[in-house]
Amino acid sequence: MARDPQAALVALNRFGFGARGGASGDFLNAASDPRGFVRVELDRPASALIETPALQSTPALASELFAFQLEQKEKRAADAKSAVERMAMPKRESDASEKPSPSSNASSNASAAAIADARPSTGSAPQAMSARPAKPAPNVIERTFRAEALARIQRASLAECGFVERLVTFWSNHFCISVSKGQPARIWAGAFEREAIRPHVLGRFADMLVAVEQHPAMLFFLDNQQSIGPGSRAGQRSKRGLNENLAREIMELHTLGVSSGYTQADVTALAKILTGWTYAGRQGRLGEPGSFIFNPNAHEPGAITLLGKSYTDSGVRQGEAALADIAQRPATAKFIATKLVRHFVADDPPPALVARLADIFRNTSGDLRAVSRALVDADEAWNAPMTKMRSPYEFLIATGRLMARIPEEPGRYLYGLNVLGQPLWNPPGPNGFADTNAAWAAPEGMKLRLDIASQVATRIGDNIDPREMLDLIAGEAVSPETRQTVARAETRQQAFALLLMSPEFQRR
Repeated sequence: MARDPQAALVALNRFGFGARGGASGDFLNAASDPRGFVRVELDRPASALIETPALQSTPALASELFAFQLEQKEKRAADAKSAVERMAMPKRESDASEKPSPSSNASSNASAAAIADARPSTGSAPQAMSARPAKPAPNVIERTFRAEALARIQRASLAECGFVERLVTFWSNHFCISVSKGQPARIWAGAFEREAIRPHVLGRFADMLVAVEQHPAMLFFLDNQQSIGPGSRAGQRSKRGLNENLAREIMELHTLGVSSGYTQADVTALAKILTGWTYAGRQGRLGEPGSFIFNPNAHEPGAITLLGKSYTDSGVRQGEAALADIAQRPATAKFIATKLVRHFVADDPPPALVARLADIFRNTSGDLRAVSRALVDADEAWNAPMTKMRSPYEFLIATGRLMARIPEEPGRYLYGLNVLGQPLWNPPGPNGFADTNAAWAAPEGMKLRLDIASQVATRIGDNIDPREMLDLIAGEAVSPETRQTVARAETRQQAFALLLMSPEFQRR
């Protein structure tokens, strides 16, 4: 079979996370059949799922979160009570005229000596060094966040091509939440991706849309648990009212797009339709704590007109019917197709490719497997210059894959993501992280990447030959300029850092 080194580089970088090191043979496999190498992941059942017994469901995590919050509340109350009691204790009176006895002087001197011994010394003797206080163990929120992060990073590190994992990261950023919102978002972020995104990455967009908007993490992130229908029973006796955050982001960022022609009245209508969509709290009065529930007492009663169509008051089904219709609208198809092409192909998406993907989206009722396959089959996706910059996440995963290492803890990845400006599950706003070169190719960002590359090169020392690595990642597609630059490096560490900063590694 003919070999195509340039197409192999496109397959690995544009659609995947780059070649794995060691004896994986990823580049040779991709070169023999580039499109087939990418497509094969689309045909594997449940290829996007992460089913690890140690990772808990959202309701189970809610129970742990509520227990932790109660424990913290009780501890604060106990600390406050103890402080009040200490302030109320009478102070011992001292006789100023009483002279200290020789024995008390000796005791005082001994105490002073003990304090002096406890102070840090400038001497070099080991016994002069003061012990650092023990670092507190991470709480259940941090343990969960790190476990979820590790599972995600390991899956991306092990994937043969990584196209399905790239789709997961795309949709997770499209339907993003932010862990900085609060404790529920931080402990639920990984479960949200596992439960609402991964099962539907190669399924129907409409199903993913409902799963996302009904997930407690999204309801918390966009405050829908605070939204009360003005005409509902709860609205009649409460000062709280309608919250439009979820409805607005559904229309602007999740489906139709800001320029699709919907109005503020449509946002308000959808917000009313979604009143009552919430999750069960600590007491579990309406359902298992941390599970999605529909609260009829908070739901706006009556028929509501949205985008020219009237939806009868059918409880939770009213909102599900509205989302199903929005998912089928031509504006949604165009918006999703544009974002996919921008992410995988070019900052300025080829209009013909966008139109084809939008047609397939509409004709298949939002079949994302069909849309993804059409993207891989498109000539534009293979012929476009590799000018897009890898995101920080893609860069770090590709680096780990190249060294053929399966991470056992997520710390270095999380640190790198924070330094490079793409902290995991923590975008700056509900529109997610930017998906263009302008966001990641700025001089300061490239300097930080070079710092990370240098740190990695220092850690591996002389254990890897960068010239051999060039053949692993790009084979004959490596440019003469890159080969010459790596060959002229003064040390292997410097050569490896230059390899990580090369166009063949940074560009997709």
